[in-house]
Amino acid sequence: MTKVSESMSKNVISVSSNQTVKEAAELMDQHKIGAIPVVDDGVLKGMITDRDITTRSIAGDHQNNAPISEVMTSDIISGNPDMSLEEASELMSSKQIRRLPIVENNHLIGIVALGDLSVNQMSNNSAGEALSNISDHENAQ
Repeated sequence: MTKVSESMSKNVISVSSNQTVKEAAELMDQHKIGAIPVVDDGVLKGMITDRDITTRSIAGDHQNNAPISEVMTSDIISGNPDMSLEEASELMSSKQIRRLPIVENNHLIGIVALGDLSVNQMSNNSAGEALSNISDHENAQ
């Protein structure tokens, strides 16, 4: 059984809740990513996604210089480093998420994306199912 800790990305780009939406968007563009964990003093506080920026900032009443805390998603699903890749894949599928922050002792230590799961041979079926379930859900919205 392969653990999440063996497949997760450990060099995670993060922002703090008091940084601006513009700063988060610039980091996303610079690193070619669509989501960034929001971390204050090492503790995961939320995630900000390109979708959050579009729907809550641009389409909402917030400006580019608004703090991330005003547009981030704060109800975060996270995993732990000892869970199996299959458990992570099932959690991501059931919660309809593409990225799973990995937390240990309340501190962010990594992140697993669906792509990370599909690289592992044992989890190919689970990752495929998760992606299919998430895509089906997104297409229905």
